[in-house]
Amino acid sequence: MSDMLMSPAVAQAAAERVMSLCDALAEISETPGQLTRVYLSLEHLRANAQVGEWMHEAGMNVWQDSVGNICGRYEGQTPDAPALLLGSHLDTVRNAGRYDGMLGVLAAIEVVRAFHQQGIRLPVALEIIGFGDEEGTRFGITLLGSRGITGTWPESWLACQDAEGTSVAQALTIAGLDPLQVAQAARPVSDIVGYLELHIEQGPCLEQQDLALGVVTAINGARRLNCTFLGLAGHAGTVPMTQRQDALAAAADWMAQSERITRESDPHLVATFGSLQCLPGAANVIPGEVKLTLDIRGPEDASLEALLQKLLMLGQKIAHQRGCQFSAEEYYRIAATRCDPALQSVLNEAVAQVQGKTLMLPSGAGHDAIAIAERWPVAMLFVRCRGGISHHPDESVTTADVALAVRALGNTVFAYRAK
Repeated sequence: MSDMLMSPAVAQAAAERVMSLCDALAEISETPGQLTRVYLSLEHLRANAQVGEWMHEAGMNVWQDSVGNICGRYEGQTPDAPALLLGSHLDTVRNAGRYDGMLGVLAAIEVVRAFHQQGIRLPVALEIIGFGDEEGTRFGITLLGSRGITGTWPESWLACQDAEGTSVAQALTIAGLDPLQVAQAARPVSDIVGYLELHIEQGPCLEQQDLALGVVTAINGARRLNCTFLGLAGHAGTVPMTQRQDALAAAADWMAQSERITRESDPHLVATFGSLQCLPGAANVIPGEVKLTLDIRGPEDASLEALLQKLLMLGQKIAHQRGCQFSAEEYYRIAATRCDPALQSVLNEAVAQVQGKTLMLPSGAGHDAIAIAERWPVAMLFVRCRGGISHHPDESVTTADVALAVRALGNTVFAYRAK
């Protein structure tokens, strides 16, 4: 693969535009001095309009679909050609950084601009989509934009409410959209050949390897459980250590051993105890009940399930040894999403070309590609972010890294015409 689309100088200029446009988008926020932009808010619609203008300037036909995604199309060699889809999301968490999601949309626009300026048309059309809601910040449900185009919106979503009591249906209506027309956003499978998403890594692996870019192998599956150790509360001064049924000691033992077991297993598996509630919660009372959460993730469902079962059996064993009871209830599950080997291979070659080598790694965070992969092949390109920080105002990427990313993305798209 040769540098068919962008020279380093052209890519540098494109990256400078991307950084500038990220700054401009960050100003469209409901909170002065912070970046917060949630689904179907006035700020979301303003961001869509602005991104739509940039798409149009890059040579695309632009529309907003029935679930509030902003879409642009650069035609292929024939008007009815299926499309290679590029993009990411334009919504944010509260007090967010300016690159999570937005970087992928704006970098894709620069790729299309390069094709347009050089008069290059491909056998496939290029479509860019700025998804309306990936984060789930407003309504507590995620991937609304991407599930709109896959046609997998549950009807119950329309009744979900935000903190002010506004339902999704009402928010669509206020935004000038028709909640009865949500299904019109769905795209026939034959319309799209694949999806490429550029995204900040949201982790430290690329930085630790001193690499700008990496290729995603899979998006981690996840399980979340509410767990309980039930012991016996007692007086902290009168119950001997050998006769205690201390629920907190049992939970602490389980957490420590679970961390060790997870660290000694597959390096891509992670386990997190995110919350802990100790009852009765008095300094002079032995804890009789502890409630805690377990979040466990990994890129392969089989190894993830095996680790989970090992940790649950350990919890039962520790509870029995300490005269306690242990229970766990799963309340969230999502399968691991494998990236498409063919698309991944083309992306790998492009990354190796622009930075000399490549790094394959899983994504620990969720992305719109999870929903898209249910219908079409997907691949993801990660860009190094300083300190692995995301969902925070300190989120940071460099112009030089973005230049490499735009080149790799552009070369992948150019090479894909041969597939």
